[in-house]
Amino acid sequence: MYSPTINKLIGILKKLPSVGQHTAERYVFHWLKSGKVEVNELRNALDNLLKNIKSCEICWNFSDFTPCEICAKKDRNQTQICVVDEAQAVAALEKTGAYTGVYHILRGTIDVGNETGLAELKIHELLERIKINEQLQEIVLALNPDMPGETTMLYLEKQIKQIKPQIKISRLARGLPMGSDLQYSDEITLGSALKNRFSN
Repeated sequence: MYSPTINKLIGILKKLPSVGQHTAERYVFHWLKSGKVEVNELRNALDNLLKNIKSCEICWNFSDFTPCEICAKKDRNQTQICVVDEAQAVAALEKTGAYTGVYHILRGTIDVGNETGLAELKIHELLERIKINEQLQEIVLALNPDMPGETTMLYLEKQIKQIKPQIKISRLARGLPMGSDLQYSDEITLGSALKNRFSN
């Protein structure tokens, strides 16, 4: 129906979250109609993203620098590590102003039907941080309250307790609706969930 060049770009865009055939087509034809200036801006932004963004060597957040801005701050509470699945959750939690510790980004959750996916997560890196951090008092498991999130939290609790049985492990309070995404929660609900987190 379309030229091979257009079809190729549509196919690439369809790999993005929540982008289907019609949305991908709209993007492509918007760029074709808008001219080269807007397309070049997008291309330059993507080039800069690939050139400048790094993985933080401590928490695995995406940043222009490593360690990232949060890990580099000396006034952050090093006795707490808040574990999240994706980098967007860090931004959501920081907006609440209710948490002053540091973070660890897993880069996903455990896929119940695919155990090999476990190796792709930054769980080993988290456990190493826990081993060497002598100040550490609490791990806050701030994952989405859905099946993958619950599976991941149960797995982490077991692994952490084997390393440091005395450590406090807490979760966000159930102010968050089941099945919701952390990064789309409002600041008041998220702040309340952080303050009223519970331990097992």
